[in-house]
Amino acid sequence: MRKISANDDVMTTREAGEILGVAVRTVQLWVEAGVLPAWRTAGGHRRIARSAVEKLMAERQKDLSPASAIPAITHPVLKLLLVEDDPLLLRLFSGVVAAWNFPVELHTATNGFDGLVRIGEMRPDIVVTDLVMPGMDGFEMLRALKKPGSGFSSLKLLVISALSTDEISVRGGLPDGVTCFQKPVNYAKLETLVHKYFTDRLQRSAIA
Repeated sequence: MRKISANDDVMTTREAGEILGVAVRTVQLWVEAGVLPAWRTAGGHRRIARSAVEKLMAERQKDLSPASAIPAITHPVLKLLLVEDDPLLLRLFSGVVAAWNFPVELHTATNGFDGLVRIGEMRPDIVVTDLVMPGMDGFEMLRALKKPGSGFSSLKLLVISALSTDEISVRGGLPDGVTCFQKPVNYAKLETLVHKYFTDRLQRSAIA
């Protein structure tokens, strides 16, 4: 790995990506969203403290422990990330997804900050997120993902929220292209939408 000769405690986004095992653009997204604290040099280049990278790497290794590892899957599967802070709803959603008649690899995060980390790691096909969460909420996460140049502008985003349409509007609304389901969720309708996305993706892959 290339080192910065002036200061071994400071890293470039490329060096951070090499250590964390993600693309440079993912590191840049994490920096812009506040997942990785960084600053800019006089020349406009991002610099990241090595301690911040090591802290994030330790957190990722804990999340990806052998007990939680998902076995390799060789058949087509839809990667879905659920961002939700309520443990009861996380368990409910996991049970609902397990009953779907198409293969889904479900990952979870408990706030927008963790959601962005997971998105950068696993590159999901679909993200389902709550809006009101501690720390970085769903609104902030969605705006970071839809920001021009984020590299995730085409990611399929679904919202599950108890907020009314007016309450969502007061908080700045949702980015274009985000589908919203009101709580209590119509899980049959959600399954239909996700299944359609899955079959469309398979068709696109077959054509390619």
